Amino acid sequence: MAYTVTKLITESFGLSGLINPGLQVPSGAQIYKGLDLLNSLLAVKTGDSRLIPYFTQHTFNTVVGQEEYFIPDLIFIETLTFEYSQVRWSVQPTTRKIYQGSSRAQNIDSLMFYYYVERAKGGANLFMYFLPDQVYPCTIWGKFSLSSVVLSQDLETTLDLYYIEYLRYALAEMICHAYNVTFQPQNKEKLLEYQEIFTDVSAPDLTITKYSGLAGKGQSIWGMVNLSHGWQPY
Repeated sequence: MAYTVTKLITESFGLSGLINPGLQVPSGAQIYKGLDLLNSLLAVKTGDSRLIPYFTQHTFNTVVGQEEYFIPDLIFIETLTFEYSQVRWSVQPTTRKIYQGSSRAQNIDSLMFYYYVERAKGGANLFMYFLPDQVYPCTIWGKFSLSSVVLSQDLETTLDLYYIEYLRYALAEMICHAYNVTFQPQNKEKLLEYQEIFTDVSAPDLTITKYSGLAGKGQSIWGMVNLSHGWQPY
């Protein structure tokens, strides 16, 4: 049986205490208010990738000489790779200060060496250097924002039941705030329990990788640029 958005909203109203579960159903106005609140809740999750338990693959092709790419709905990148000569190569992340503020040659088209991501409206802007000298197929593994929903939508087609259960409690809390009623302590405790669980579901890989500039790798020196177009595998 489908778990529709309408069912989720109805059960969340029951948890809120505004209706008597099993004896009452939300009014039409309450259903549409619940829909607005649910879509607001899904949108808020884009601000904290820890509460989105899914990593997704996204592919795109580079454009010759183009540094910046807009990736719709992108929240967080864990890995970025590209294919060259039937080999998958990794592009290394860097910070805003290093990417935007350090000195570099602006006229080199080559293999991409490092990247930086800046959140933007509706997604994120991805910057890569060196600028690509040809079309490269790229793959992102990361977290993307959850899509807005409609009343008849079956949530089980895109979300696991455990996440729907979390949304049921989170939406109930938002309903309580919207109608200025108290969210019951036992329900609040359950919501916090679910939130703590989700911070560990599909958590980012925090393995530390060190690149030493003293070992002859990790530096974009001019000798390397001339001999290998700036690219050096790790």
